Amino acid sequence: MVLTAGLWSYIILLLMRIPLSGIIGDVGMGLFAPAFELFWLVSLFTSYSMMRAMSGVIRYRVKREQYKNAGKVFRSAFFINLFVSIVLAAVLVILARVIADILVLETLSRMAIIAAAAAIVLAALIGTFRGYFNGYGLGVLVAHSQYIEKIAMLVCVLVCGNIFHGYGEKVSALLKAENYAYAYGALGAMIGVMLSQMITVLYLLVIYVIYAGTLKARQIQDSSKRMETQYSLQRILLNSSIPIALIAVGSNVFMLIDQRLFNYCMNRKEMGEMRTALWGGYYSRFAVVIGIGAALVCLSVYSMTGRISSAYEKEEYRAMRERIGRAVRRLCIVAFPLAIYLAVLAEALVKCLNRKGAADEVSVWVQKGAVIIVLYGFSFLFGQLLYKLHMVRELVLTTLITMIVHVVLAYLLVQKALLGADGIIYSLIICLAVYAAFNFLLIAKNLKYRQEWIRDVAFPAAAACVSGLVVMLSGRLLLEPVGALLTIVIACLVGLVIYVLLLMALRVIGEAELAGMPFGFFFVMLGRNMRIL
Repeated sequence: MVLTAGLWSYIILLLMRIPLSGIIGDVGMGLFAPAFELFWLVSLFTSYSMMRAMSGVIRYRVKREQYKNAGKVFRSAFFINLFVSIVLAAVLVILARVIADILVLETLSRMAIIAAAAAIVLAALIGTFRGYFNGYGLGVLVAHSQYIEKIAMLVCVLVCGNIFHGYGEKVSALLKAENYAYAYGALGAMIGVMLSQMITVLYLLVIYVIYAGTLKARQIQDSSKRMETQYSLQRILLNSSIPIALIAVGSNVFMLIDQRLFNYCMNRKEMGEMRTALWGGYYSRFAVVIGIGAALVCLSVYSMTGRISSAYEKEEYRAMRERIGRAVRRLCIVAFPLAIYLAVLAEALVKCLNRKGAADEVSVWVQKGAVIIVLYGFSFLFGQLLYKLHMVRELVLTTLITMIVHVVLAYLLVQKALLGADGIIYSLIICLAVYAAFNFLLIAKNLKYRQEWIRDVAFPAAAACVSGLVVMLSGRLLLEPVGALLTIVIACLVGLVIYVLLLMALRVIGEAELAGMPFGFFFVMLGRNMRIL
């Protein structure tokens, strides 16, 4: 439930960038990006990884009715998180100019980077409370807090971005420098992030106070004889959280690195005046479209990873392998058409999202990068399986190898070959393919799993390509007469009907799978009438 809420919250976070880019412009988004990515990377350690580590450590003690030790885990994590977040926030404030000028080559992003410091400390507190509640089995409250955080962030970022951008326009008029309006807009957006963290902390504090009496009563009932020391618990928490942090940070640091390489490339190509706006378009449209597609694919298979790990724990290895095969098949059924339809309808989609800026460049990027959705889906599935089947060391290794591959490729393609955003996309495609392949090989070797490539992978891919051709032709015929939005809706509906019929004809799906789909009864009726089911 918590990770599912996290994926939906991440979709809200991505969607937020679209209206924000309309308020502060692509240049403002280019200045907002490094500050937000720094906040995101630090919070992955202090909030996400510590929450996951706390959950497991507390849950273990709660099951054994060691409630006093569980309370000590909360205090230990609280002091670790508070200390680390304050230190990192101070470093961010002190080195803001260096980070802006040297790390990302965006001098005017300094104000937004400084504003990220307070948000980092608040995010650490959020992670501590979430880990505590999740450990006690209150995952519903954690999920609610994630939705509250992202909805508050959506509102606060847009409101503060608009207010500060308006003030920045006055500063720009006074100084006769247009970019200050965008810089203040980015600052306002980052202040909005900080306010959303503050609102979430207040919500979690209220919940903590409400449940304090119940949790304290449990501690009174604790009859355990062995009390763990603060030092031993801190060591356990760090040993548990550091591998998760390495995986999380290693999987997300690429955006910050890519912006630096992109800016250097644009400077070398004498396009320095356009670089911030171009990166803002990449960050607020390309990354949003691809990111939402990848998140939807992950949502389609995440629930199945729990059942796979459950079979593994019960030593039901045959059932486990069958469930892995079903998960791969479902992933392919969802990911292939999503990526292909996105590629062929990229022009119409970008027209819907684009108010100002480089629509042509973004649509080309989407066409080239749509395959990332498929590769990310495989990476997520096999990465989750490695984590849930207790192969964390192997997952850390593949994550670090993939990060190195991406940095090297991005350096060669962007900074040396000067391919710009195209080079970043190519490097992402290659490194995700490497990551998915490594993780799949580890799963296959350790679990003796054999993939059925024809039915599970090749047939869905072929059906998606055929229906994608229909979608492309429909898009070309309809774009001018009916507009971008109607083109997307009509073309996708026609394509999906053809796609499902092809899956039935190829025996990839049957009545059991169709029963769980929206409007599955319609396809069952259609398949029977056409005698392909």
